[in-house]
Amino acid sequence: MTEDLTLDELRATLAPLLPRHAAFDGWRPQAVDMAARERGIDPDIARLAFADGAMGMIDAWFAAIDTAMLNAVPAAMLDGLSVRRRILALVEARLDLLAPEREALRRALAVLAMPVNARRAAALGWRAADTMWRAAGDSATSFAHYSKRATLSAVYAATLLVFLDDESAGQADSRAFLARRIEGVMRFEKFKAGVRNAGGGERLSLSRFIGRLRYPAV
Repeated sequence: MTEDLTLDELRATLAPLLPRHAAFDGWRPQAVDMAARERGIDPDIARLAFADGAMGMIDAWFAAIDTAMLNAVPAAMLDGLSVRRRILALVEARLDLLAPEREALRRALAVLAMPVNARRAAALGWRAADTMWRAAGDSATSFAHYSKRATLSAVYAATLLVFLDDESAGQADSRAFLARRIEGVMRFEKFKAGVRNAGGGERLSLSRFIGRLRYPAV
């Protein structure tokens, strides 16, 4: 019964419904009201679950995407695939889930781009990347743990910008863009390993590399 749900459970219940309303009403309380009515929940109670406003709504939706992605690409599907293919499969699953909600995503990214939301936006990008790497079986520690997530977060963010205006069949252009970025990451990781094995070489700059990933020529 919905009246017995905690606020966290309400957020999880309503989160998948929010984007269809946010696409028209924006990430505002009205979208919460509409989603609540769909589930037979008192809108006033639903608003309590999203007392932190647009960012709370977007956070809950992205968490729902994480869950749906893991359901769409279970561990059994990833067994036997290379790391590159695992990451590609996970990001592509996210694109499939986001495809019907591109206008809501556009509005969400506009909210995330506001300077006041920069820290939380970065945290959401990190969470998505961390979820994907863990699903891919990553067990890296120390600097490798952080560099992998920072790099994938940048790749994913760049892909979403292409995805927003992609009118190709099945988002083929976005998938091709993603494949090129992932291939670039794999080459860079091999290069880093070669430098480490050689015992020296030019100092690598992760920040410059991520900058090139985020703003490449399409």
